[in-house]
Amino acid sequence: MVLPILKILISVFLIFTWLPLVKLDYWWIRIFDYPRFQKLLVLGALMVFWMIFGRHEDWFWGWTGSVLMSLGYLSFLVWPYSIFGKKMIKKVGYDPLRGIHLIVGNIFQYNRKYNKALSLFQQNDPDVIFLVETDKAWIDALKPLHSTYENRIFLPLENTYGLALFSKFPIVRKEILYLVDKEIPSLEIDLQLRNGEIITMYAIHPTPPVPGENLTSAERDAEILIVGKKSKANPLPSMVIGDLNDVAWSQSTSLFLKISELADPRRGRGFFSTFHATYPFFRWPLDHIFLSHHFGLSRIKVLRNIGSDHFPIELMAILTKKDTTDTESASHEEQVEAQAKILKGDENQKSQSI
Repeated sequence: MVLPILKILISVFLIFTWLPLVKLDYWWIRIFDYPRFQKLLVLGALMVFWMIFGRHEDWFWGWTGSVLMSLGYLSFLVWPYSIFGKKMIKKVGYDPLRGIHLIVGNIFQYNRKYNKALSLFQQNDPDVIFLVETDKAWIDALKPLHSTYENRIFLPLENTYGLALFSKFPIVRKEILYLVDKEIPSLEIDLQLRNGEIITMYAIHPTPPVPGENLTSAERDAEILIVGKKSKANPLPSMVIGDLNDVAWSQSTSLFLKISELADPRRGRGFFSTFHATYPFFRWPLDHIFLSHHFGLSRIKVLRNIGSDHFPIELMAILTKKDTTDTESASHEEQVEAQAKILKGDENQKSQSI
């Protein structure tokens, strides 16, 4: 009885492993981009059981080879985000004059543990706080921050796509954009650091590919890639922040990194998983901070739970003239692929609006 069940489990997880290679954006395919480390752990455990119970099977080496190939492939995918991977951004000392200290968090609109969030923000005292899923109740609850953060942008919404930004830095330019969906806003702002230099921040929260919201990842991918192209064309130091509803190692985010030529500070340091806060085994990096080559990294940390299904993430970085960052560039084929994804996301939204 053990062997048939074991073979079924191995077969299922082999399919889960290789299915994301299919370049279709249906949610039931793209959802398997997320748990790559979990698939690695489960397949590793199944391999141990197979070596114990399956060693006398006729097709023992065929099954063994398939599992080993899948383990190697998954290891290859997650390796860059382990402590053994190559760092995209080198560590530098922090200088408040040239630096930015920020917290990014999805507070979960229906979370009402306001004091836990306030306590965390006041204790860490960042320069910038960017929050998503903020409704009017959350905006009202965060009023104690007003005395510390003179510059604020509030877009309270009841559809889980509200935004709130608090900044100690002057906001010298502000655009509220609806890049793909007229009900999902994003921010493009220029901030003036303490030394007078200007940086651009793109703050986004695209819709996820899940039943009930979107049956495909087309709109999410389009918004991410539009922002990537905008950042690449921007001569100023820039960063893209927010809950992207995508993991760092997915096809879409990997393409975004190449299109934007931004760097992921997690590479070579760890997963820094922010979701799901309640279920440790089902946890992956959904909240992101990507930096242009102008920045060096001083600190990145996942912060404590504030009652949300996401943990907030904290980053400290400085503008540096040293060569501290390695970025990737898109090939011609990847640029064509990105443009096709942008057009498809726009077409999907138009078709839903009719």
